[in-house]
Amino acid sequence: MRYYVLDRGDQLSVELSEQFHKLAAENGFEMDAESPEIVISIGGDGTMLHAFHTFIDRIPSIAFVGIHTGHLGFYADWKATEIPELIQLMVGHKTPEQPRPRIVNYPLIDIQVQKKSGTSSYICVNEFTLKGVDGTVVAQVDINDQQFEMFRGDGICVSTPAGSTAYNKSLGGAIIHPSIEALQITEIASINNRVFRTAGSPLVLPKHHHSDIYSRKDQRLLLTIDHINHPVDDLISVRCQVAKQKVSFIRYRPFPFWNRVRNAFLG
Repeated sequence: MRYYVLDRGDQLSVELSEQFHKLAAENGFEMDAESPEIVISIGGDGTMLHAFHTFIDRIPSIAFVGIHTGHLGFYADWKATEIPELIQLMVGHKTPEQPRPRIVNYPLIDIQVQKKSGTSSYICVNEFTLKGVDGTVVAQVDINDQQFEMFRGDGICVSTPAGSTAYNKSLGGAIIHPSIEALQITEIASINNRVFRTAGSPLVLPKHHHSDIYSRKDQRLLLTIDHINHPVDDLISVRCQVAKQKVSFIRYRPFPFWNRVRNAFLG
């Protein structure tokens, strides 16, 4: 088995990474930074996002596993003390009772950014946000090439189902199960009065729909793709739609999505 480990860089994560490498070598695993079959993230959900973007060009051929150094996260199935158990499950089946690993696929968002200076393409696993640097964002929001609203406010968040539990949730967006191929558009502090109106409610678009966000004034903006910031002062538009590819996570034991939600928010 070819694998790669990406850790958060703190002392505990580095020590756990060294432990994983030692046990992996003892069981015949091959460390491969170029074409791994499995990428192990050690740290938090932010570390997993970093791992995802590190291997973004090879997403279809990689499965991810998360080891959390704090509490279990949405992308981490394993605690810091469970590395030996994880390695044994990765080695193979020892007893009939041992569950077979399962691959789960999460939808991603394809982002096409058009600027006066050129165009760029991005993939995000959590969310894309568009915010103003100097003040109110003014943007036209189209759905399937038809104008839907003229937005004024602090910004717009477009999330995947997996990312619906992150920034989107803090904005009042819905939690969406990752088996649903959709994206969610949620307003960030929109202006609503007698003059300016927006829907004022999150919008959920299915995979065969798309949304275009047009900048409607000269404005300095901050585009954030997951954890990566892109300052832009010449934005024309951003097209968002469910991506054709998905990100794969390998589950060596059951950890249903709604259990993750309950553990994260209800205790």
